[in-house]
Amino acid sequence: MDFLTLAKERYSCRKFKDQPVEQEKIDKIIEAAISAPSATNAQPVHFWLINSADGLKKINEVTPYGFGASNIIVVGGKPAEAWIRKSDGKNFSEVDAAIAASHIILAVQALGLRTTWVGVIDIPKIKELFPEMAEYEIVGLFPIGYADDSAAGQPSKRHFMRKTRDEIVTIL
Repeated sequence: MDFLTLAKERYSCRKFKDQPVEQEKIDKIIEAAISAPSATNAQPVHFWLINSADGLKKINEVTPYGFGASNIIVVGGKPAEAWIRKSDGKNFSEVDAAIAASHIILAVQALGLRTTWVGVIDIPKIKELFPEMAEYEIVGLFPIGYADDSAAGQPSKRHFMRKTRDEIVTIL
């Protein structure tokens, strides 16, 4: 599948089948995340794979949006390790983490799985329950699995709404 088709077919899945995800697919998703570019190749990112019963229970305490997935990747950027743009002091940790998160989303799609970018997270609570995340800016969590056949597991109507090129692109 070419990249544009992959990008267009990706959608936010909000319900997953009770079907395990093969370890080799999880490994490929992690490899794609690690392969993501970052400013000056500083790689100020970290990924936490949550798939234990205890870990998933904790995730359900910080967001109502696990959608029944048995694997969730939390993505964070560490400001202390990131490149900082001199002209305005912009720290690129969250940018780099977002790039890695996009790699996760597209790798999931390429492997026949589904995910969504969950931003509704109680950040203080997740850092309390997972102290290893304390020094990171959490950019999102990504439930991963096979899409449920119900409407919640399929693209929403909003998925197909796109601004036109004229609304988004300015040629200077």
